[in-house]
Parts: sequence; structure tokens; C-alpha cells
Amino acid sequence: MAKSESVKADVELDQRGPRALDLVEAGTDDVQVERVSQELPEGITSRMLYSDIVRIAWPSLVELTLTQLTSMVDLMMVGGLGPWAITSVGLSVQPRFLSMILFVAMNVGATAMVARYRGAGQPEKANEILRQALLVNLILSVLCGAAGYILAERLIAFMGAAEAETLAGGTVYLRIQMLTLPIFALTATITAALRGVGHTRVAMIYNVVANVVNVLFNYLLIHGHWGFPRLEVAGASLATSIGQVAAFVMALIVVLRGDHYLHLRLRDGFRPQWQHLYNIFNIGIPSMFEQLAMRAGAIIYVRTVASLGTLAYATHQVGMNIQALSFMTGQAFAVSATSLVGQSLGKKRPDMAQSYSNHTRRLGLIVSVVLGITFFLFGEQIVSLYTNEPEMITQGGRILKMVALVQPAQSSQFILAGALRGAGDTRATAVVTFLTVLLVRPSLAILAVSRLGWGLDGAWIALVADQLLRSGLILLRYRSGKWKKVRVK
Repeated sequence: MAKSESVKADVELDQRGPRALDLVEAGTDDVQVERVSQELPEGITSRMLYSDIVRIAWPSLVELTLTQLTSMVDLMMVGGLGPWAITSVGLSVQPRFLSMILFVAMNVGATAMVARYRGAGQPEKANEILRQALLVNLILSVLCGAAGYILAERLIAFMGAAEAETLAGGTVYLRIQMLTLPIFALTATITAALRGVGHTRVAMIYNVVANVVNVLFNYLLIHGHWGFPRLEVAGASLATSIGQVAAFVMALIVVLRGDHYLHLRLRDGFRPQWQHLYNIFNIGIPSMFEQLAMRAGAIIYVRTVASLGTLAYATHQVGMNIQALSFMTGQAFAVSATSLVGQSLGKKRPDMAQSYSNHTRRLGLIVSVVLGITFFLFGEQIVSLYTNEPEMITQGGRILKMVALVQPAQSSQFILAGALRGAGDTRATAVVTFLTVLLVRPSLAILAVSRLGWGLDGAWIALVADQLLRSGLILLRYRSGKWKKVRVK
């Protein structure tokens, strides 16, 4: 096959929708049916559903996992500078997430709306959503980045930096991140739109390249190799920013070329279209409150843990960093659930939406059990990759046993919440997050750490309780079926 024919074939494949949805829309008289479950729509097999789920999930899984592995490598490289450096980076995490709340929330709305229009076969409206989301998120990220840069030192101090070295390191790390926040926001918006139409492979490619760039510059800038300056914590942050710029350039090229359903035509302009903005905000604002509740709860929780001292917080940060790796599988399958539920509802097929989300949850459960066994059996060995401090390794191993036990519930929570977001049912997830992350987790942590004296173990018991309760409440909302009735204009 000639190169041009190969490229054309790849584009045609990438433009195709989920197989099972296409069969439902076109009719299934010519399909040999193998009904394996009463919950399946007529003419659809589990194999078809799993194929669609995996097609969307595997690139997201690779992308998210490699991104988190890069974060882990960052922390390992920074860890060579000492526990103070791990703490500096760790204390900057929540303020950085706080600065991202607005545009991350708008991206939830963008993904849901793009998925709906993809399912309804309206590419022009999907592209209009992309342009509106880029416009809104550029404005929001510039404002948030400027505020974060100005307030960086105060934010790190508020998070509990008790030593001058930790405060200085965290401040410089956060300020560099704030300078490139708009670049990160625009890349995230393009990625969210591509996930909405189910084209996760291309986002995987440019994010993997960005991670490679990040690790390379970590090596060059943290300790100073090949003639580059030794910048320590600042070098780690600068390496991350360089990787983000690389990802943005590649993401922009993708949508400007228009080979993946979405096509950003600059000549169409970025004039506000109020109905689209209303839909994005209508879905995104509840998600914003969810993110605010999550960040506020996390900040209270982190301050409680930071009160235990630098060594305990460094151990906590290592545990959180490793646990975040387990988030990646749930989040990758959640991308599938969001895209396929949104597209199914766009085709007026709530039965398909439920079938996709149920099958996605089953796949996630299998992967979560494997991860749980790994964390339970090899926790101390994994923690030892970050540090050679015996106390950190021992306590980190205990933390990972708790992480292992919560894996199935955590996976279910991510996937079903993704399904609810794909339907536009973001208010329910916001309420659940408010109750669990903002109220339950920090309250239990304060009780366990400050009143009962259980130390870092007590803080993680609070986190596990939060995860279990949140998983149960999300499951109740999903089983109510109310998400199938959410309407968008």
C-alpha cells in the first residue's frame, strides 16, 4: 500500500464511531447475534462493547500511566536532593490543582457536549464547542496563572512549609508552573475534545512525547548534566513546563489539520456563541464546585498531614504519588465511559449508554484487583525506589497495603463518575465530592491525627474511608438511572 493510501485508511478508521453504536443505528439484520446477557440491546454482543471500550481506553491508559510514571520519576529525581525537596514539590501540588479548577471544569462540559454532537452526527457543532472552550479556557487560565504567580509564596506557606528551604523550593516550583498554565490549559482543552469524540490515540502520542521531553530535561536540569546548570527543584518545574509546550504545539497541529473529526479553522473566529457557552457552563459549573470542594478538602487534609513533620509528609507524598498511578486505570476507563455514554445519549440510546458503562466497570474491576495485589505484596520495594530512609520505607509499605484494599471500590467510583459526566449529570458528583472529600476525609484525618494520635496511618485511614463512602454514593446515583434523563439544548 502506498504511503498516501495508508494515511487515508488511518484517517477513515479514526473517523469511524463506536462499532456497536454504528450497528444499532444502521440496523443489525446482517449481524450474527450472540446474546450473552439480558442487559444487552438486541443485536449487540459483549465482545462489540468491550472492543469499543478498549479502543478508547487503551491510549488513555498509556497516556495517563506514562504521565504519572513521569511524575514518579520527577519525584525520584528530586528525592536525590533530600526529603526537603520532595516536600517542596508536594506542597505545590494542591495550589497548582487549585489554579486549574476553572478550566478543568469547563473541559468536563466540553467533553460531554462534543460527545453528544459526535453521537448526533453534527461535526460543525462539535467544532464550535471546541472553539468556545478554547476561548473560555485561555481567559480563565491567564487570570489564574497570574494570581498563582503573585500568591505563590503565600500559598506554599499556607500549605504548611515550616522550613525556609522547603518554602523557597516550593515557591520557585509553583511560580514556573504558573507561567505556563495557559499552555497547559489549551492542551487540556484539545485533549478533552478529542476524548469526547473517542479519538484518544492521538492525544496519547503527543502526551507521551511531552513526557519523554520532561524526563530528559529533568536529567539535564535537576542535577546539571551535559553542561546544563544545576537548578534542583526549579529544574524539575522547568522540565515539566518545557514538556507542556511540546505537547501544546503537537496538539494544535492535530486540530488545525482536522484529521480526527475535530477541525479548528482559525478563519471561523472565536466570537462567543452564547448557547454553546451556556451548555458548557451548565455542565461545567457543578464540576467546578466539585473540584473546589475536592481541593479545599485536600488542602485541609494536607495541612493536617504536614503538621506531622517533614519526614512524615515526605512519606505521605510518596504514598500519594504511587496511589495516583492506580488512579490512571480508573481514569482511562472513565474516559471510555464518558465518551461512549455521551455518544449513546446523543443517538437517543440510553440502553446502550448503560451497557457501555456496565461493561467498562467490569474491565476496570479486573485491572484494579491486579494492581491491589501488586501494592499489597511489593509495597516496601516500590517505596524504596524513592528513598533509602528505613522509616519512610516501612511506613510507606503500610500505606500501600491500605491503598491495595481500596482498589476495586476506587476503580468503580472513577468509571461510574465518568459515565455520569458523559451524561451531563455533574451536579450529583459535585454533591458526593462535597460530602466526602470536603467533610468526611479532613474531619476524620483531624480526629485521627490530632485527637487520637494515630499519626500518618490515621490520615490514610481517613482517606480510605472517604474513598469507600464516595464509591458507594456514586454507585447509588448511577443505579437510580436519573442520569439517562439529563437534557442538553
